[in-house]
Formats: sequence, C-alpha cells, structure tokens
Amino acid sequence: MPFRHFLLALAVVAIWGSNFVVIRLGLNAFPPLLFAALRFAMAVLPAILFVPRPTAPWRNLAAYGLLIGVGQFGLLFLAMRSQISPGLASLVIQTQVFFTLMLAMRVNKERVQGYQWLSLLLAGAGIVVIASHTDGSTTVLGLAMILLAAFSWACGNMVGKRAGQVNMLAYMVWSSAFAVPPLLALSLLVEGPGLAWQSVQAADAGAWGSVLWQALGNTLFGYGVWGWLLARHAAATIVPMALLVPVFGMSTAAWYLGESLPAWKLAAAALVLSGLALNLLWPLRPWKRVAGI
Repeated sequence: MPFRHFLLALAVVAIWGSNFVVIRLGLNAFPPLLFAALRFAMAVLPAILFVPRPTAPWRNLAAYGLLIGVGQFGLLFLAMRSQISPGLASLVIQTQVFFTLMLAMRVNKERVQGYQWLSLLLAGAGIVVIASHTDGSTTVLGLAMILLAAFSWACGNMVGKRAGQVNMLAYMVWSSAFAVPPLLALSLLVEGPGLAWQSVQAADAGAWGSVLWQALGNTLFGYGVWGWLLARHAAATIVPMALLVPVFGMSTAAWYLGESLPAWKLAAAALVLSGLALNLLWPLRPWKRVAGI
C-alpha cells in the first residue's frame, strides 16, 4: 500500500475516533435526536443533487438509513448525552464487529471458530469490567444503549452487504435521506418543538461546526475514502486499521475533555481491543498458508 494511502486510512480512523469528542461538544448545544437529524440532513443536502443514486434497491437504502441513522446514531447520541463518556462510547461501539460476526454466522449457517469464541470471550470480559465500574459518567443504561447501537450498526452492515458493489459515498448520501424524517419526527415528539427551535436559535458557530463535521468529515469523507481504499486494496490490509478508532477516541477524550483513564478503563480497553485484534488478524496469520491451517 502506498504511503499516501496509508496516511488517508490513518486520517479516516483519526476522524472516526476523535469524532466522539465532537459529538460530545455538539450535544452541549442540541438535543440528541435533533442533533442526529441535522447531521444526516447535512449529509444529504446538497450532495444528493450532484451524486447519482446507487444501484441498490430503494428498500435496501431505506433499511440501511433507518438502522444506521435511527438505530446506531440515534441511540449513540442519546447515550452520550448523559449516560456514557465519549472515550468508553468509542470503545464499546466497536462490539459491532462481534454482532456482525454472529449475524453472518446465523445467516450463512457457518460455525463459529475457536479463535472467534476466544475473541468474543476477551471482548465480553472487557464489557463486564466496564459494567462493574459504572459511575456518574457511565451507567448501565448508557452501556446497554451503546450495545444496542452497535447491534443496529451490525444489522446495517448486513443490509449494506446485500447492496453489492456500490459507490459507498453515493450509498451513504442516498440512504441518509431515509434517516432524517424519522429522527426529526422523534425529536419533535420526544424532545419537543420548543426545545428544538430554541437550540437552533441559540446554536453558535462551534455548534454548527460540530454538525458539519459529522456530515462532511465523519460521513462523506470518512466513508467515501474508506470505500475508495477498500476498492483498491485487500480488505485484510485496510480493515485492521479500524482497531485504532477507540485508541483515538479514548486519547482525544482524555486530552480535550479531561476524561480520566484509570487502570480499570485501560484494562477494559485492552480486553476489548485484544478481542477485536484476534478476530481480525487471526485469519491473516503468516503461518496459515505454510501449515495448511
């Protein structure tokens, strides 16, 4: 992989990881469901006027938009409002890897391999450590909401896979259109039109910048470049770099927000990341081809 492509991949995971701090800052200005609706609205407009619709069926675009928009980010933003810290959110949301694995195994009727059980055990132990150390910044409810968001992300992965080989940037733009109406409706119903209007009126440049960063940096640039890299390199070369997302997430939360990193939190991160690394890297082991394993 050329060094400039490596730098592009590193930029994407840095954006995805540090984005949890941006989310936290945006939630200081907007209620969570409205914030999510604004994020996807800016991802749709004006890009949808210039990006051709991908070849995926309408129902596939709608399902992906609902699962990622409402299921993943709606729950993520709700949890991050007051139920979980940004650093831990960036870590726990990566359990989508294991949910995706289990869903794929169920759909394809494949057996879970021994190393996959071990990776699940390691990551599960990390989640247990987090659950046993809930405090004012992280609650059991927040942890449960992030796990549900990760499950929605995994379901979205399965739907996205059924779309086939499509332009990922176009897919994100057009599927985002289906996330906006339900998120906006839920915001008006749950958060109320008064709060929504007040927050929009009071939002400053920093608040709107956080929305714009969500739409352009995280969604369009991030997913667009990631899809571009996957189209040019083996998935085994690109995908393991996603392990750096929670590393950037926890480090930027500690640096910018002053989020503490006690020993139990580092231990939980080590367990979850070890599980993720084992699941992603074991199939790439260098002795596999030689030993015929």
